[in-house]
Amino acid sequence: MENFTPRRTLLASAILAAAAATTPQTLIAAEEGAIEEITVVGSRISRNTEFENATPVQVLDRETIETSGYTNLQQLFEKNPAAGNGTFSTRGNNQDSTANGAAAVSLRGMGADATLVLVNGRRVAISAFAEGITTNFVDINSIPLAAVERVEVLKDGASAIYGSDAVAGVVNLVLRKDFEGAEISMDYGGADGYDEQSLSAVWGINGEGSNLTVILDHHKNSRLASSERSGLGTANQSGRGGEDFRSSRGYPGSFTLPNGITVPDPNCPEERDTGEVCLYDYGPWTLITPEAERTGLLMLGHTDLTENIEFFSEIAVQHNTSVAQGAPTPLDGDAELYVEADHPNNPFGERVDIFRYRTVDAGARQWNIETDNLRGVFGLRGSIADWDWETSVQRSRSESTQTGDRSQGWVRTDLLQEEINAGRYNPFGGVQNPDAVIDAITTSLVRQGKSELTSYDLTINGDLFNTPSGMVAMAAGLEYREEKAADIPDDQFQRGLIFGTESVSAKASRDITSAFVEIAIPLPANLDLTLAGRYDDYSDFGSTTNPMANLLWTASDQLSLRASWGTGFRAPSLAQIGLGDSQESLFFKDTFGCEVNEAYCSQTDYTIIYSGNPDLDAEESESFNIGAVFEPIEGFQLSLDYWKITQEGKIDEAPFGFLYRRHCNDQSSTICQRGTPRQGESLGALQSIRSGFTNIGEQQVSGVDLSFVYSGLALAGGNLGLRFDYSYLMEFERVELNADGDAFLTRDLAGEYEYPQHRWNATGDWTFDRFGFSAGLSYIGEFEDTPDIDFDGTLDYDTNTSRTVDSFLTMNLQARYTGFANMILSLGADNVFDEAPPFAIGDGDADLYGYVQSQHDPRGRFIYGKMTYTF
Repeated sequence: MENFTPRRTLLASAILAAAAATTPQTLIAAEEGAIEEITVVGSRISRNTEFENATPVQVLDRETIETSGYTNLQQLFEKNPAAGNGTFSTRGNNQDSTANGAAAVSLRGMGADATLVLVNGRRVAISAFAEGITTNFVDINSIPLAAVERVEVLKDGASAIYGSDAVAGVVNLVLRKDFEGAEISMDYGGADGYDEQSLSAVWGINGEGSNLTVILDHHKNSRLASSERSGLGTANQSGRGGEDFRSSRGYPGSFTLPNGITVPDPNCPEERDTGEVCLYDYGPWTLITPEAERTGLLMLGHTDLTENIEFFSEIAVQHNTSVAQGAPTPLDGDAELYVEADHPNNPFGERVDIFRYRTVDAGARQWNIETDNLRGVFGLRGSIADWDWETSVQRSRSESTQTGDRSQGWVRTDLLQEEINAGRYNPFGGVQNPDAVIDAITTSLVRQGKSELTSYDLTINGDLFNTPSGMVAMAAGLEYREEKAADIPDDQFQRGLIFGTESVSAKASRDITSAFVEIAIPLPANLDLTLAGRYDDYSDFGSTTNPMANLLWTASDQLSLRASWGTGFRAPSLAQIGLGDSQESLFFKDTFGCEVNEAYCSQTDYTIIYSGNPDLDAEESESFNIGAVFEPIEGFQLSLDYWKITQEGKIDEAPFGFLYRRHCNDQSSTICQRGTPRQGESLGALQSIRSGFTNIGEQQVSGVDLSFVYSGLALAGGNLGLRFDYSYLMEFERVELNADGDAFLTRDLAGEYEYPQHRWNATGDWTFDRFGFSAGLSYIGEFEDTPDIDFDGTLDYDTNTSRTVDSFLTMNLQARYTGFANMILSLGADNVFDEAPPFAIGDGDADLYGYVQSQHDPRGRFIYGKMTYTF
């Protein structure tokens, strides 16, 4: 290994500086300490800290994370320039979200399922509930921040090393270990109407050739409602220049007379009366952040069994609770509700059908969500004849239960019809019905999800032989794992008795056998070549082989050039394969129906029914990166990388516009389902559209990353560290079917809705005697609004130019004091200037309230204090 040392000091300095970022003391300590062999994400070969492979890796150590002021990994990744669309969180969490209380990271904006998340280099069980019905992901909220030693972000494809899902990159969460002593940390923070509090304790003890580290973490945050932020608590954004997304399912409602004419309730307020329906603003019911509580226990240990064999283990348990809330139950003609002429409150004097109605008197629909995560890893590691080996078995599980009781707004249509027929429930006038009647029409629900992973692995790495240029090293391994996932909704959903909410049903399992090899070859002229390959055999879709090649050239003490190429894949998610009939809502205008009856002209939310496809193939990808690292002076590192990822056979939903145009002008269609037409009309009210998944998409994404780190700069008697990370999205071309379904078209998402081209972070940290001060700027660039400018269900951002959603710049500040023995006190603020999210008309789907939830945080100025005591 020592033959590698002289030619790799430059990139070693870069990775050490990245780890130090804003903490120059860490850099100094690392340089002065003994060289130790480590494994950094992106390679299986253990190398000393003066060697780095030719792939771009960002490392954030614990001290860097703490000076950021973020209280969870979700916030950290939302501000990372390498992340993008598909990085989601509990923000905007409501009753219709399928992954309530969870969070995920999406590198390069390619989706959470294209980013592989590892814990200590190993896979973990996916979330029990998928996001958006079919996006399986690792819930980063299940990893306590107090347990994280560092975060490694590989910004390059790595399927040849890690297998499926590493299309856009890999996030490796390295846990704290080998701790000795005890540490307690407490923090509390709040924004207007919102607060968070955390408590963590770390305890560790060393023995002869052994260590046990125990970490306990507790986090709790309060609820923040949309109505608590100016302008965000309404679906009618017309006063701000946006759309009126109020629902046609009103309170009072609207009714269909025997002659087929639809009219609003006579008591509908004038400002909500469209002539056909009575509008309802569901915005005040939505939550920006739901109330949540997380408690976790982590135990890491190792002990020497013999001089050359060590036993190690990781045991993690976490219990999460959260809530979700949506507006009261919306009902339409598909519920087939009616009111007889002799109903005591019927103002029409004849039988009428309920066309649109909302049971506001039953209250908001609410879920209580409990999630239990369990992970156990047990293994042996050692060395034989200068070769290191490791074998382990892992069992990982995520189990979630959603419950709703009678007090939480869950209305059954059959029970409602019984109460209407008995004359006890009054659906007219927007009145509050008696509590006893509400109790009679509501029910209790249970949804259960479970995800399991069992894995076995064996890896070896060491030196093969020496050459004039250095030692050739190799790593190889075998892996076997079993994956299972199930999402079981309440039977009342399946029987069609619950309306106005997403219903998800899925069940699938598979086993995977894998083998990989990686070889590091030093070449003449200061070149280092790494070759890797991996074979994966899946029990459901078949096998795949993926190679990778990386090249590093240390041109001088100041300059190194690097390049990497590889193929990758993403296996179909278990949800995409095993999905039963599942529902979600989409806001659009029924243009065909509107031509027949003006009552169908309102923009409203319609039901989309999805089901899985067991015949899906894996998505295939190819990634390329070329870059340079330059160190003109000691302590200053500059890196520049161009990257490109091409993905084929992407699993997409059948294009909604295609389905609508092809099937929704046909009353007899089984894809686009409509109610019975009124007399003299050719189309009935639109009820639902069936959709599915296929390997039809392609996309090509490219960009440029720029980073610089300046550490150890003397300033005013103290030390200053600076860091800047910038990511430019050059292209995000997506190939998909056109609306007519007869040809493919290419659209470029770069700069379009949710895809800003410019993202950057700038941080600085100055330490002086017993004081430390940090400042950070986070920038999210502008992008175009409204991908469907006329909200007809067909995306048209490539042919229409919309308004621009402004850029979003926020500042973080923190001050620290270390003058007390064994104690660190911190005081800071996130979004110091209380910047509000820029206004957006929205997409008619998730973004209906005047801002883009996936990009902009509406929490406002968050002030916090933290105390850490070590003893």
